[in-house]
Amino acid sequence: MRYLILSDVHANWEALQAVVADARGLWDRAVCCGDLVGYGADPDVVTTWVRQNVPEVIRGNHDKACAGLEDLDWFNPVARASAVWTIETMDQRNVDWLRALPEGPLAVDGFEIAHGSPLDEDEYVVTEQDAEQVRPYIDSGTCFFGHTHLQGGFLCHRNGIMRLRRPPAESATETFELESDTVYLINPGSVGQPRDNDPRAAYAIWDSERRLLTFRRVPYDVSSAQEKILRAGLPEMLAFRLASGK
Repeated sequence: MRYLILSDVHANWEALQAVVADARGLWDRAVCCGDLVGYGADPDVVTTWVRQNVPEVIRGNHDKACAGLEDLDWFNPVARASAVWTIETMDQRNVDWLRALPEGPLAVDGFEIAHGSPLDEDEYVVTEQDAEQVRPYIDSGTCFFGHTHLQGGFLCHRNGIMRLRRPPAESATETFELESDTVYLINPGSVGQPRDNDPRAAYAIWDSERRLLTFRRVPYDVSSAQEKILRAGLPEMLAFRLASGK
């Protein structure tokens, strides 16, 4: 089975459209590691597409906030303003669907999906030390996670931990053959708001039979996404950062 692995779409319809077009013919089933909404200006169209096309979805912290399950006092002012706008804008049917999303980790065909980490859905896994702490709690051997907006991941072997690299700026893909006796923590990257200094939308393809993981990057219509954010009256920073991937 070939899986389309999505995370952190953040209501960016232009980025999601580009990913779907780029991945056409490469996947059989899709999963999402959370944060469909927040930051971007298209929460309803993104949520509706995911509802119709992605069978396995877990909630992210922005999904919780926009569904009334998270205290907004924990958010920084920009994220809070975005969450408030999203709450006031979204169709109630989509809000109810977000509210019913399960907390990760969720088992899917021999692997897991989580938002932050298998231990805490709001925990950031960024460093080798973070990966080492999480490693004993990965039941399946392979866990896809999001939250950091940083494409890449960690190979956790008995001899130590090695980073999995994302595609360089001059390339669109980076492929790895995963070993069967090794634990992996894999971040597909953020579809809608990358923060790894690469503004291209990020996602991954996982071929579970061949054990091939491919990180992919695709350019999208950033200017249209920015215009929507500004027109909606959302914080300008949310528009400007899309162009730099920060």
